[in-house]
Amino acid sequence: FVADPMCSWCWGFTPAISAIRNKYADRLTIQLVVGGLRAGNDKIMSDEEKGYIRHHWEEVNKATGQPFDFNFFERNDFTYDTEPACRACVTVRGLKSDAALNYLELLHKSFYANNQDITATSVLASLATSLGVDAIQFAKVFSSDKARTATHDDFQVACNLGVTGFPTVVAVDKAADE
Repeated sequence: FVADPMCSWCWGFTPAISAIRNKYADRLTIQLVVGGLRAGNDKIMSDEEKGYIRHHWEEVNKATGQPFDFNFFERNDFTYDTEPACRACVTVRGLKSDAALNYLELLHKSFYANNQDITATSVLASLATSLGVDAIQFAKVFSSDKARTATHDDFQVACNLGVTGFPTVVAVDKAADE
């Protein structure tokens, strides 16, 4: 499952991926690969960018019914950099693999429905600890070069898979590979 924590269509797809997880939990393994939608962006959002992104949020809300807090667009100093949230997913996946998809969902809900800043390390850590991840371990791994490299490796995996949009589900039949 190739997704990004700050991708509105990924948030819109959350009920579908949750249903798949629940229905096929006994015979399907879903591995999260983070895509890096706007990784490394260092520019504060302009009014034009806010309009563009708001339009996407409205479309996702209309198509899926997923909730959005549009007060987000009242911020004047937000930099839409998805790398920290992607790295947090990779960190949680490494520390508590069974929590990775739940963490992604929590990030989506926190960002889109609750207007939390999931580019902030303190928010990312708090959300991880709410799923039972040790706070000290999270902070140590999250800030490491190893986590940065692993995150960029995920971006490369998505690219190598030919992913050009999020969310993307890539199915692999391991029995066919044997």
